[in-house]
Amino acid sequence: MAFACALLAILLFAPPPDFLAEGLKALDANEPAAAEPLLRQAVEAVPNDYFAHFNLAIALSMQQKDAEAIGEFNKTLELKPGLYQADLNLGMLLLRNKRPAEALPVLKEAVDSKTARADLYYAQAFFETGDMAQADVWYRAAAELDPKSAAARAGLAHSLLKESKLAEAAEHFRGAASLDPHYRDGLLELAAEYEKAAMLTEAIAVYRQFPDNPAAEERLTQLLVANGNLAAAIPNLELAVKTTPSVANRLALVDAYKSTGQGDRAIGQLQLAVASEPSNYDLRMALAREFRDAHKAPEAARQFTAAANLRPDSVNAWNELATIYVVTGDYADGLAALDRVKALGKELPGDFYFRAICLEKLRQLKPALEAYQRFLATDGNKQPDQEFLARQRVRIIQHELDRPR
Repeated sequence: MAFACALLAILLFAPPPDFLAEGLKALDANEPAAAEPLLRQAVEAVPNDYFAHFNLAIALSMQQKDAEAIGEFNKTLELKPGLYQADLNLGMLLLRNKRPAEALPVLKEAVDSKTARADLYYAQAFFETGDMAQADVWYRAAAELDPKSAAARAGLAHSLLKESKLAEAAEHFRGAASLDPHYRDGLLELAAEYEKAAMLTEAIAVYRQFPDNPAAEERLTQLLVANGNLAAAIPNLELAVKTTPSVANRLALVDAYKSTGQGDRAIGQLQLAVASEPSNYDLRMALAREFRDAHKAPEAARQFTAAANLRPDSVNAWNELATIYVVTGDYADGLAALDRVKALGKELPGDFYFRAICLEKLRQLKPALEAYQRFLATDGNKQPDQEFLARQRVRIIQHELDRPR
């Protein structure tokens, strides 16, 4: 009986649990889920305790329970107007929830504390509402209060970028990156704006600073090519072909090689492209023309033949093939190729001229004479040198045909 009375006395006179203190311990241990019910009980126990409401708001915001947290911060400020920590945290939470207009008056109260952090979020609120002039002012204020704040320099750079003040924005992007390498990618946004302003040299200079960024390297290559600087683009194009050996990448490298007089290397890339897509008519024609220009007639003839077989109605392929044969003295095959053009009904004056040469070389003089005459009747002085030669051949052939047999 005595023990029971003693126990009852302990229970009656024991101090009530300190929910606020226990909740703060849980917050200090970074356990907001454990702190929340304790702080709710603290609020219930003393409804007008602004400190309990504030810490409950912190626990809720740490758990992304933003709607409730905003309510608790508002209650805190109702009980304790002008509390810097509540103004700042409420403003940050409103920004996180894309409500910058609501954040502005709250953060205005916080900036009276003259802290860089408050100025930074106040500037962000102006930025997100589109007021770049005020964003500039407050980002500068934040940077002045904390010269080592990369976030302030980056924010100022972005607001200047929105105002098309590219030179000053570049200065602050570089400053932010020097303070914290995590902000270095902001320079890529600057490069994109340089492109929009047709400042390609400046954009190229920025992209060159990101050799380990595939997207930046790709854009650098595209700009070098577009700017006509194919020689400088070759290392990037070679890397692109190595990592992604697509036909498009190979053709870009072919153009670069050709522009720098590296014809053999261009042919090598075209051969690899043809090997990857042997049924591609355009690739066959491109390779054939490169062989032709390199005076490699047999190789050119093989590729023009392959292209013509892929697309038998291609006048271009048959004409190119005929030209190769005529130039190399293979007149019978040249005449056969010209016959394919004739069968398509697409003969041009130049076809008549080549036909005449083939027939004359094969000693078929009468049809050769007719072909020369047809060329002269249709060319219309577009090829004066060939017309002069054709007239000479007409006289010679006519004289030979008129000789007594």
